[in-house]
Amino acid sequence: MQSFQEMSKEELLQEKTELEAAYQKYAQSGLKLDMSRGKPSVEQLNLSMGMMDVLNSGTDLACEDGTDCRNYGVLDGIREAKVLLGDMIECHHDNIIIYGNSSLNVMFDTISRSMTNGVMGSTPWCKLDKVKFLCPVPGYDRHFSITEYFGIEMINVPMLATGPDMDMVEELVSQDAAIKGIWCVPKYSNPQGITYSAETVRRFARLKPAAEDFRIYWDNAYGVHHLYDLDQDHLVEILAECKRVGNPDLVYKFCSTSKISFPGSGVAAIATSKNNLVDIKKQLQIQTIGHDKVNQLRHVRFFKDIYGMTEHMKKHANILRPKFEMILDTLERELSGRGAGTWIAPKGGYFMAFEALEGCAKAIVAKAKEAGVTMTPAGAPYPYGKDPKDSTIRIAPSYPTLEELKTATDIFVTCVKLVTIDKMLKNK
Repeated sequence: MQSFQEMSKEELLQEKTELEAAYQKYAQSGLKLDMSRGKPSVEQLNLSMGMMDVLNSGTDLACEDGTDCRNYGVLDGIREAKVLLGDMIECHHDNIIIYGNSSLNVMFDTISRSMTNGVMGSTPWCKLDKVKFLCPVPGYDRHFSITEYFGIEMINVPMLATGPDMDMVEELVSQDAAIKGIWCVPKYSNPQGITYSAETVRRFARLKPAAEDFRIYWDNAYGVHHLYDLDQDHLVEILAECKRVGNPDLVYKFCSTSKISFPGSGVAAIATSKNNLVDIKKQLQIQTIGHDKVNQLRHVRFFKDIYGMTEHMKKHANILRPKFEMILDTLERELSGRGAGTWIAPKGGYFMAFEALEGCAKAIVAKAKEAGVTMTPAGAPYPYGKDPKDSTIRIAPSYPTLEELKTATDIFVTCVKLVTIDKMLKNK
């Protein structure tokens, strides 16, 4: 298929005329399709409805150790929930604190505590002249919103096929004591779907930060979110690697069941070293007497163990996989070889990223919006919402039905072609 760069002005104008006719039909049909966020579909939410039946007024609500889940207590979560989530993120249950329903809340609290009280006896960040964070880009917009909220300066670090540019990370972290952390989505990253290579993880574990209170914010949001039963990415477990090389306190590892059970009623956790846990509990015991143990028990009784959770995730994959494959097939059929952009085929997670030509992302997203397709704002995968190349577009396939998604993808591809042609015509 001929690339847009190779086409003459007349050929570009001819194709533009045909595309505009198709676009107008979409624009006049009154569509309202939302693929702006990674929300599970109704079909996915229905997979967990059995969780509503595992507890009732006649159920014994005591834990294995006899704790009554209806009452106060158990600051760091019931043991069986710690075992379940520990197996989910491949770490020992003694290294886990169970929180409420949102890992984003845990990350916010972790930054907030560092601002007001410091990290393990270090100077509170609020008393420092400058606090900086490294942000692999494109990345998760809500991570960047947290650090922006606290006035932390964010530094872009390019994402490579193997994860963040570790040459840049190592150099910056070792030289600047104002750099206190880095945001990471290490498996099936948001939005590209990249999994960090073994070498990347090992280099993370061996960082030598200038700041003693530097921490890696390891958001393992998609650790069990595979699209395929056998063809899966594998991630080196960072806490064990850090401990092995004498850097046990370097990482905060976050997780939740938000895209496993119910996003609004899941269970979140942090896993880290014993020293970090002691530090965290000083704040936690002032903040709460304990999180929702009934909900923790509900999850344990429903999934039973990691095998039950793995089987449950296969059902999610059966719903998500056709959506991802349909988008990839459409991109390949309509845009491969046309010089309009690039993409990666993820093996799991919730997102895809389309890299349009420089200067085209905002125009594509705006054009799709006019035709009834709402996408994540262009620029969102970058700190301050500023994509320096205006090229990255996040695609969230999960929420629409497959039929809705087919229509949305056709509209998206049409918009990509039209905006690309306009860019080519300016150069003719």
